Amino acid sequence: MFKRKKSGETPADAAETPEETRTGPRANGPWDVSEVTVPEDDPDRIDLGSLLLTPHPGLDLQLQVDEASGQVVAVILAGETGAAELRAFAAPRNGDIWDDVRRQVAGEVARMGGTASETEGAWGTEVVVNLTVARDDGQPVQQTSKVIGIPGPRWLLRATLFGRPAVEHQEDGDVEAALRAVVVVRGSTPVPPGDPLPLTMPPNAQRMEPGA
Repeated sequence: MFKRKKSGETPADAAETPEETRTGPRANGPWDVSEVTVPEDDPDRIDLGSLLLTPHPGLDLQLQVDEASGQVVAVILAGETGAAELRAFAAPRNGDIWDDVRRQVAGEVARMGGTASETEGAWGTEVVVNLTVARDDGQPVQQTSKVIGIPGPRWLLRATLFGRPAVEHQEDGDVEAALRAVVVVRGSTPVPPGDPLPLTMPPNAQRMEPGA
């Protein structure tokens, strides 16, 4: 379990003090690692390098791995009603790259023959994407997804939502709750703005072969 901590307090202090009142899109998470206390012996913590996750009932955690390099490129939280794909990127100390990322998303969607429109949501400006995709039986269907960019201290958390969370926001939804509990670890290693923050495979992760 992650405990929120106030600015300037020690981890021991944070465990004993009430939650700090916050405002803005990140008022209830996701969090920067400097804003929470992460117990070293927490058995529920999943350390993925730049992302720390707490398992959420009803959601499975999957890692998207680039077959050529073997590197983890995204984290997927999937449940019965929807899913979220998570990626963290470096951002400048003073500035927000979400405006540029939104334009890149819109351009990529247009090249794929889909449409992208902007709307205001729980975490600020979001991009609603509509694409025509093929079902398992080959029939084309319309797929709606929502791309959210959540800026933090020198990072941007990009979440792509599918299923119910893409069309209906629920404060107590499983995907939304899991997204608010994410902790981003920017680290001190220099990373150019816009480049992905490294994700690592947990030592106890089980690799599933295609078709398994």
